[in-house]
Amino acid sequence: MTVTTRFLVELKTAAEAAKIAEGRFRRDAAVRIAALEQERAFAFRRYNLMQAIAEAMASAESEEIAVASAFATLRTRLGWNSDSEARSEVMTRFGQVVLAIFRAPDEEEESANNVPEALVGFERWYAETRGSPFWLLFEHQIPDTPRVDF
Repeated sequence: MTVTTRFLVELKTAAEAAKIAEGRFRRDAAVRIAALEQERAFAFRRYNLMQAIAEAMASAESEEIAVASAFATLRTRLGWNSDSEARSEVMTRFGQVVLAIFRAPDEEEESANNVPEALVGFERWYAETRGSPFWLLFEHQIPDTPRVDF
């Protein structure tokens, strides 16, 4: 093997190593971007839902009305038009979050800290019992419908 051939082999090896390193980095970056994308989506879903529920509960004069308003908002956001055992269980568990909101109207009170704790507890329960994050329920797939011209 000549010096030139050896030199070219070394350059080719270095180029292949750089190609492999770039591919590994791109795969790792894609995984990280996907995780950040999901984290962002869940954060906005969490914010939007909780804002809608807080607004629905704002004018409630009793705990019963507040809970009913919150549940109606949650059902609407999830597109739940009917009940099932699983849905009833989710609503019951989510009720703890609703009660924490209702019982802590003033953010300066100590009990206002119960709201984030209640939401985190609900999310943890849902993930453990259902095997997926609660916020995936908000990914509504819109079925393709054929366009019909008359």
